[in-house]
Amino acid sequence: MYKPQFNQRKALRFRQFSRKGYALFACLGRVVTIGVLSVATLKAAASTTADDVTVADGSSVSTTATGDGIDKEATLDDVEVTGSRAPLALGQAARMVTVLSREDIQAAPVQSINDLLKMVVGVDVRQRGPIGAQTDVGIRGGTSEQITILLNGINICDPQTGHNAFDLPCDLSDIERIEVLEGPAGRVYGTSSLVGAINIVTTSSPKLGEARRGLNLRMEGGSFGYLSAVGRIALAKPQTEGAYSLPTLHSSLSANFTRSDGYSRSKAGAQNSDYSGGKVFYQGNYQLSTLNSQLSWHAGVSTKGFGSNTFYSAKYDEQYEKTTKIYTAIQGETNGWFHFSPSVYWNRSYDRFELIRGTEAKVPFNYHRSDVFGINLNSWFDWLLGRTAFGAEFRNEDIVSTNLGEQLKEAFSHYKVGLNRSNLSFHLEHNILLRRFTLSAGFIAVKNTWNQMPFKVYPGMDASYRLGDNWKVYASYNSSLRMPSFTELYYSVGGHKADKYLKPEELHAVEGGIKYNNRWLSAKASVFHHHQRNTIDWVRDTREADAPWQSVNLTRINTLGFETSATLNSQLSTLNLSYCYLHQDKDVADHLQSQYSLEYLRHKLTARLLIHLTRRLDWTLCYRYQDRMGSYTDTNGQVQVYHPYSILDSRLSWNADNYSVYIEGNNLLSHRYVDYGNVPQPGLWLKIGAKYHIRL
Repeated sequence: MYKPQFNQRKALRFRQFSRKGYALFACLGRVVTIGVLSVATLKAAASTTADDVTVADGSSVSTTATGDGIDKEATLDDVEVTGSRAPLALGQAARMVTVLSREDIQAAPVQSINDLLKMVVGVDVRQRGPIGAQTDVGIRGGTSEQITILLNGINICDPQTGHNAFDLPCDLSDIERIEVLEGPAGRVYGTSSLVGAINIVTTSSPKLGEARRGLNLRMEGGSFGYLSAVGRIALAKPQTEGAYSLPTLHSSLSANFTRSDGYSRSKAGAQNSDYSGGKVFYQGNYQLSTLNSQLSWHAGVSTKGFGSNTFYSAKYDEQYEKTTKIYTAIQGETNGWFHFSPSVYWNRSYDRFELIRGTEAKVPFNYHRSDVFGINLNSWFDWLLGRTAFGAEFRNEDIVSTNLGEQLKEAFSHYKVGLNRSNLSFHLEHNILLRRFTLSAGFIAVKNTWNQMPFKVYPGMDASYRLGDNWKVYASYNSSLRMPSFTELYYSVGGHKADKYLKPEELHAVEGGIKYNNRWLSAKASVFHHHQRNTIDWVRDTREADAPWQSVNLTRINTLGFETSATLNSQLSTLNLSYCYLHQDKDVADHLQSQYSLEYLRHKLTARLLIHLTRRLDWTLCYRYQDRMGSYTDTNGQVQVYHPYSILDSRLSWNADNYSVYIEGNNLLSHRYVDYGNVPQPGLWLKIGAKYHIRL
């Protein structure tokens, strides 16, 4: 997964400093000589003596360079952490951040971003359909509604429902890294980031001396009629020798088509887990070297149709869903003594659900269209007492639907009801940066137009202290909130009864941890406690045979968790072991059955082994054990508890200079398991593929 970098007895001179405001995490070495930097940034970088890079499921790998030697030019792409509002040097961060690097993505035996996140030990990936058909992703016992999903730092959460949050327009080949921030992130990302955030960062401007201009092709085929074809073209001039500025303009365009017959059939013998979808994604970056600033943008479309099996009702096994999403965003950034990062975005989502596939004779289809428009302003500056950040965000969420919202004055197309709400927030944060100690404290003030919510303030504070070169301790307190989705407020059909007066969820969390890092071993451990109020969930009374599912504010949920991981690196292999334990104390009656928040992973254990068999031949083996709390009602009306299961995946790849071929196996033991209600998952899934790069 990750190819380790070992200590080199040379000093590094960085002559190019590229600041990317959307990045959560990046690397910084020990001995650094910087050619062009502001005094404040130089002070922050110099205070970092040694640090670790968190990769895959939280392991850390040393990037230290010490000693004297011949100066060597290198690139410093991202040297800051925005687990806070103001970017900080990596060694000064006090938040738990996990990074899935480009190397992790290329080596992993996965078919989608959703599958990739399964190896992050603090993340709960509940899959209803493979190939990214529909997956709910939670963090530290939370639900899919309680995390913020970002694309290059832009909030792309769908206010209709969190079920389709990962309908991303980009392919795995577009992604530079995936960053996971564990714990409440309201101070950084505002509403919806109740228990954490996941930021998908796509490939941006080429690195110094690197040419990414070319055409990349990928073809895959496998079990259950699986077929995928991907093409990506990148246009960027390679850096000329002796130049220190990035290319003026960089752009790329990718397209993807994927299909599968599905791994199951309905009782009538028809397809009910088939999949067909496509993606198109364009991104660009323009550097204004004279003004020391940049402008970037992206636009993408994701569309897919999939047999949704028994996703929403055990009585009907030929459900179907079709979704289409459009994403657009423009971001700017200026550098100097005062840093200003504005962004404007608009996202649109279409959703059509068929309870009985292909016919509305008995049950009409559900149609939804949601629009999200937002403006985000963030700024920060350095002064005598530290680094201060402040800004504001406005976000408007709108939906028109067949059954979600209030009656429209004039109905059109399929849409008879709808709802509009706006969210306004202001944030302020200050950072005290000393040689070994960092303190970040601030708050976000939020007001939402729904139910006439007044301004409420959610504070947070992070602190870290470095003990020598290898040890680091940190502690934090943070609070956050989450507005209910439109589905939770208004979905009152098909055995469901929603409450349009639901209150926002609130969470207060404390965390403490320690990290250790040397040349061969990286390890960390943390303990955290979440106190959650007004938790929103769909529950039903199991004492009543035909009791409806109701959206309610549960009183309180307390979560106590422990997370640890260790990574051992050598020249020929990398081994990582990670474990997470959760215990939730719920003030809820035993006869209530939950769809989401009362079902959490009590135990999760992951192991990854990467072996470089030869210079070009790599073998990856991934193991995952999960033990979930909670229960579900089967097709016979009986309540069943979730059973623990183990999954083994593997990938063998041959990597040449301009091509690679590989074979992957998912669920090698062909263990049939249930991860979500009445939706059994596939057994052994084999896939073979090839990649080819054409230089232009």
